[in-house]
Amino acid sequence: MNKFWIYLKTKQFRNTILMAVGTVLFVFLLAFFSLGIYTRHGSGIQVPQLQTLPIDKAIALLKAQNLEYKIDSVYVPDEKPGSVVQQDPDPGTMVKENRTIYLTVVTRIAPNVALPDLEPYTYREALATLSNYGLKVGDTTYKPDIAKDRILEAHYNGQVIKPGSKVPKGSKIDLVLGNGEGASMVNVPNLINLDIDAAKFAILGAKLTLGTIVYNGPVTDSSTLKVIAQSPNMVDSAKVNIGTRINITVTQSQK
Repeated sequence: MNKFWIYLKTKQFRNTILMAVGTVLFVFLLAFFSLGIYTRHGSGIQVPQLQTLPIDKAIALLKAQNLEYKIDSVYVPDEKPGSVVQQDPDPGTMVKENRTIYLTVVTRIAPNVALPDLEPYTYREALATLSNYGLKVGDTTYKPDIAKDRILEAHYNGQVIKPGSKVPKGSKIDLVLGNGEGASMVNVPNLINLDIDAAKFAILGAKLTLGTIVYNGPVTDSSTLKVIAQSPNMVDSAKVNIGTRINITVTQSQK
């Protein structure tokens, strides 16, 4: 054991340790600088700004810098067809020669999408749904219907279009909505020459209310009365609100 401690204090041991440390340091530095040279550390090509450029100009720019490229397409309604809308890597990134740059370009042809079923929706709901499908709301018109602002029909290019029909993405869909009044209006029935029971039945069936009954002349048999006048009549008002009172004038029917 004493000889070991004596050896540790010798010049030979110190030289051996220094040689081992030097060898390890040399190998580390050699590997570090060799890797830097192999990977061209600190050097490279700066990826140019390609977004908004026409695809032909973007390709020419990449070729001039010895960079490869791959192209994908997407339809964007508000962007110019044939322009670059996305790139990977980002502009300013340092890359090696022949690195592949991925480009996303706006396609010139809009893909078709299926029209969603809009009839259960209100106008606001339809607006959001169409936007989610890449469609837009065109003109809006109203027609009589009790469901206010409820979608009754969808039109494309002037024609009624059904749910599931294919239309180009970005198209404008015209909507027909209910005005909230249609079902509250009904036609005035023609009661002239009806017997009183038939007139009452017609008034009830039209969701109207029997108003005043005016008797013209003596009444000998109430079961044989017929209507000779009504107010309102079909000429005065073709449609009235549900529950409107219909006044009638009756006379004894001659049999």
